[in-house]
Amino acid sequence: SSRGPIFFVQERTGWGGRRFKMVKFRTMVVGAALMKAELKSQNVMGGPDFKMENDPRVTSVGRILRKTSLDESPQLFNILRGDMSLVGPRPTSFEANTYDLWHTERLEVVPGLTGLWQVRGRGDIDFDERVRLDIAYVRNCSMALDLSILLRTVPAVLSQRGAF
Repeated sequence: SSRGPIFFVQERTGWGGRRFKMVKFRTMVVGAALMKAELKSQNVMGGPDFKMENDPRVTSVGRILRKTSLDESPQLFNILRGDMSLVGPRPTSFEANTYDLWHTERLEVVPGLTGLWQVRGRGDIDFDERVRLDIAYVRNCSMALDLSILLRTVPAVLSQRGAF
C-alpha cells in the first residue's frame, strides 16, 4: 500500500552467530529505519528490540500482514536454503557480539519461523524472557516439542494476541 519493493530483506543472526539475509514482506514505508531515531522514546520493548503501538511507519496493508503473521511467509525461502527451520529461536536483527554472554546459548540451534516465545507471548514479552524461552527450547529440543510448537502456533497467530 506504499511505494517501494514488496520484499524486505534484512541481515539476521542465526546458528552459531552466522549472519544471513532473511526475507519478509515489507510492512513499513521505505525509509522506516531512518525514522526510528525520532520514535525511540515510544519504544515499549526492553533490551535491544524496538516495538511501538500504532507505529506510524507501518502501512495499512502492513498492519494486516503483521496481525496475521503473513509477512513472515517468505521465510519459507530461508528454510529451503537451510538458513532457518520451521521451529527454533527467531533470528535477531542485531549481531551476536551485542548479546550478553548468557544470550549466546540460543545460537546453538538453527533459528526458526516459529518458536516457544511465539506461542507463549509473541510480542508481549521482553528480550530477556524470550531468550529464556529460546534456551529452554535448545535444552529440550525434540520432535515432540517441535510438533507441539507448530500445533500451538496456529491458534497463537489466529488470536493475534501480542501482535504489533
